[in-house]
Amino acid sequence: MDISVVVPLYNEDESLPELTAWIAKVMNEHGFSYEIILVDDGSTDKSWEVIESLKLQNDAIKGIKFRRNYGKSAALNVGFEATQGDVIITMDADLQDSPDEIPELYRRIKEEKLDLISGWKKKRYDPITKTIPTKLFNAATRKMSGIELNDFNCGLKAYRSDVVKTIEVYGEMHRYIPVIAKWAGFAKIEEQVVEHRARKYGTTKFGFSRFINGFLDLLSIFFVGKFGKRPMHFFGSLGVLSFLIGTFMALWMIGVKLYHIAAHIPYKREITDQPLFYIALVAIVVGSQMFLTGFVAELVTRNAPERNQYLIEKELN
Repeated sequence: MDISVVVPLYNEDESLPELTAWIAKVMNEHGFSYEIILVDDGSTDKSWEVIESLKLQNDAIKGIKFRRNYGKSAALNVGFEATQGDVIITMDADLQDSPDEIPELYRRIKEEKLDLISGWKKKRYDPITKTIPTKLFNAATRKMSGIELNDFNCGLKAYRSDVVKTIEVYGEMHRYIPVIAKWAGFAKIEEQVVEHRARKYGTTKFGFSRFINGFLDLLSIFFVGKFGKRPMHFFGSLGVLSFLIGTFMALWMIGVKLYHIAAHIPYKREITDQPLFYIALVAIVVGSQMFLTGFVAELVTRNAPERNQYLIEKELN
């Protein structure tokens, strides 16, 4: 199979018929063998009923329905597991991504031997309250990851099959799939300017909280990517540093007191009466705890076996 199109969706019953017809038109015009995997992330409207009716019209359509809403990352992860194509295309279901971009994305993946192509919505139709935070997150992600992309969170992306079968997307990590792919060893990452269309149906499903979650996810990815296999290097280094600082302060206070005693100089305050003593004590305790945290983290795998287990109510194969 040439192409698998993965479409995560939540309450998009109005746009699905037009989107799937558009994808099928593009695929047939270019002679691609394809499948469309629609992942219903616990919709409360008639999205699943629409998917079932579309399946009767086009056998290339496949459906996966979550029993409840897990989020876009979960939908993408399950969709990736179900793909059979050589090239995987992801796009949103709200018709803001154009299926006409698919042939060029496919060509570049195959001919340029790329691992991942991320769409860049250079001209956007989003309000300023969304575009400014997005620019800030993109800049922060470029700085921390070293990947020179202008739009990490664009839903329209193309992947070589090996990439989606290797990476794991969980939590809210879909915003940083290029970063996850890079940490997994897929370095051939490029971008392509794509059309951003105004929303035709419904309203956006993402609120302001996604920007806070996005920042926390970025820190999480950075930590896991850099120290996930060697947590002792992070916690141990900070722990040893804090322990040594605390020990140095304690020894310095003891040395000062011993000097005063030896020189018969009156000592104004006991060590335990000085604020520096408690600062040193806290530094020693915190340092010990961080060192032990690093040691325990070395013994515990970060990949919990149940982390990506989702309740799937129905499937259409």
